[in-house]
Parts: sequence; C-alpha cells; structure tokens
Amino acid sequence: MPSTEEYLHWTEDQLSLAEGISWKKMMGEYLLYCRGKLIGGVYDNRLLVKPTPGARAMMPDAPMEMPYPGAKPMLLVEEMENREFLAALCAVLWAETPEGKKK
Repeated sequence: MPSTEEYLHWTEDQLSLAEGISWKKMMGEYLLYCRGKLIGGVYDNRLLVKPTPGARAMMPDAPMEMPYPGAKPMLLVEEMENREFLAALCAVLWAETPEGKKK
C-alpha cells in the first residue's frame, strides 16, 4: 500500500527542525534526503532510515523492517513525536552517509 500524502505532510512537520530535508516521490513512496544525501524514506506510512552506526546507537531497540520486497532492511523510526530527536537523527545520518555518485 503506498504512503498517504497526509502521513508525508505529518512526517515533514515532525522533521521541521532538521536542516535541509527534501523528498522525492518514487513509485507511491517518498525518498528522504538530508542536505542532498539519501538517508531513508517513507514506505507504507512508516519512516525508515539507513542503519548507520550512529542511527543504531540512537535507536538501539528499533526494529529492522523491509521498505519493499527485495530491499535491504532499514531502521523503523518509532520516536516520531520528538522533533529534537528527529533533527539529531537526521544530522547523524547525514554525517555518516557518503555522497551520492555523480552522474
């Protein structure tokens, strides 16, 4: 089931303290970028992020979930009500995610 625009807008609001957040729609889901780096996405109305060491340290009990069949598992962000936590998580993900390949 694709993610709803309502959930996307709510998630955008929750991430409002994070710097440089943007989205790209992809087959009914939304890829999440922080200052140009892909750090996660909204899949089936769930915020999933890359399982970097820092993200794992910030969410040690977070379950790993598949964004879609055949994909690599990602961390489910359950602490969606804490905007300060989400901003810090995005900063850690940005710092630990390599630059994308130039075309």
